Amino acid sequence: MTAQDGAFPRAEVVVDLDAVRHNVGLLADRANRSGARTMVVVKADGYGHGAVQVARAALEAGASWIGVCHLDEALALRRAGVTAPVLSWLHVPDEDFAPAVAADVDLSVSSLRALDAVLAGARAVGRPARLHLKIDTGLCRNGCPPDHWPELVAAAAAAQAAGEAEVVAVWSHLAAADEPNHPSVDAQAERFAAAYDVARAAGLTPIRHISNSAALLTRPDLHFDLVRPGVAAYGLNPVPWAGDFGLRPAMTFRARVAFVKRVPAGEAVSYGRTWVTPKDTTLALVPTGYADGVPRALSGRMEVWLAGRRRPVVGRVCMDQIVVDCGDDPVAEGEEVVLFGPGDRGEPTAQEWADTLGTIHYEIVTGMVRPRVVRTTTSRADQGDRAEQTDRAEQTDRASQAEQAGPADQAERAGRGQDRRTPTGVSS
Repeated sequence: MTAQDGAFPRAEVVVDLDAVRHNVGLLADRANRSGARTMVVVKADGYGHGAVQVARAALEAGASWIGVCHLDEALALRRAGVTAPVLSWLHVPDEDFAPAVAADVDLSVSSLRALDAVLAGARAVGRPARLHLKIDTGLCRNGCPPDHWPELVAAAAAAQAAGEAEVVAVWSHLAAADEPNHPSVDAQAERFAAAYDVARAAGLTPIRHISNSAALLTRPDLHFDLVRPGVAAYGLNPVPWAGDFGLRPAMTFRARVAFVKRVPAGEAVSYGRTWVTPKDTTLALVPTGYADGVPRALSGRMEVWLAGRRRPVVGRVCMDQIVVDCGDDPVAEGEEVVLFGPGDRGEPTAQEWADTLGTIHYEIVTGMVRPRVVRTTTSRADQGDRAEQTDRAEQTDRASQAEQAGPADQAERAGRGQDRRTPTGVSS
C-alpha cells in the first residue's frame, strides 16, 4: 500500500477484532464442552490490543466474564458500558473499594486485611461485595497461604451471613500450565481441591476457577466452572508445541517508508557503523524505532515485510527509525512496512520477535502501547470490509469524563446490577 492508495499513520498497531471473536469463539466452545464458562482477560489494556474493544468483541463471541488486574481497569470497562461480570484481582493496601463495589465489580481477596478493606467499601455504599477468595496453591505470588486459609474462609463466610458479602468463587493460578504434564500442575490441583473443601465445609457454595489459556487448551480436567483465557484470546499460542488450535493473531504492527535512496558499496549504515553496504543498494528509511516498540536488541536480527517480500533491517535500531536493505528492487516512499503480523503473507510475527529476543510474545504485544503509535481496530462485523476505527479519540473522551466525574457520578454510570446486563454484557 502506498500513500496514494490510502494513507495510514506513521506507525500503527492494527487490531483485528474479527480475529479476537474467532479466538474467543474457539476457546468458549472448548470450555462449554467441559461445562465451564469463559472469562476473557483484558488486563494491561487488553494485552496492548485495547481493553474496551476486546471486551466487547469477546462478549459477543461467547465469553460471559471479563478479567482485569486493577480497579481502574475494571471501572473503565463499566464507564464504557460493559455490564458483564468483571473480576479485579490485584490491589494495594490503601485502595478505596467503594466505587468498585458500587459498580458491581467482583473483587479478589487473599488476606484478612484485604477482606476488611473490601468490606469497608461495601459498608460505605450499602451493598454486599462480590468476593473471589484466592488460595496460593504453589505460584507464591498473590493468594492466601494455606495455613491462613481456614481463617480467611471463616471470615468471608461470616461476612456473607451478615449480608456484607457474597462469596462468588474460590480461585488460584497455575505456575507451569504451559507444561501440562509437569508434576506441579497436579500438585496445585490437589491443593486447590483441598482449599475448596474447606470453603464447602464452612457452608459456602462458590464456583471454582484455576485454568489460564494453557490449561484451557491442554487440561480439560481443570476447567471446573470458569476458565480465564488471556493471551490465547489474542491469537497467541501459549503451547505451540501442542498445535495451533486454530488461533489467529489479532495484532499487526506496521509503518510507512519515509525515504528511499540509492547508496554505493562501502557505506556504513546507522549508529556505530555496524553494517556496511557490500554492493550498491537501495535503502528504505522507516520512521519507527525503539521509542515505538522496536527493541534495540533486534539490531541486525530482524526483517520486515516490504514490497511483497521479507527484507533485512540493517544497522542499529534507532530511537525513531530503522533502515531496510532493498537491494535492487524498486520501493516507493509511503509504502507499507509490516514489522510483525499474523504471518499469513510470510511477514514476521510477534512469536518470531520473542524467539529472537529470548522472551515471550506477551511482552511483545503488551509493549505496543506507545504514545507515538496509533492503535486502530478493524472489524467487518461492525462496519463493513474496509471499516477502520481509531480508538485514540474514544480513550481521550473517556479520560476527560473520568476527570470531571466524582465517585458518585462514576458509580451512577457504572452499569451496576445483574438485572441491567444485556445478553452480550454491553449496555445498549
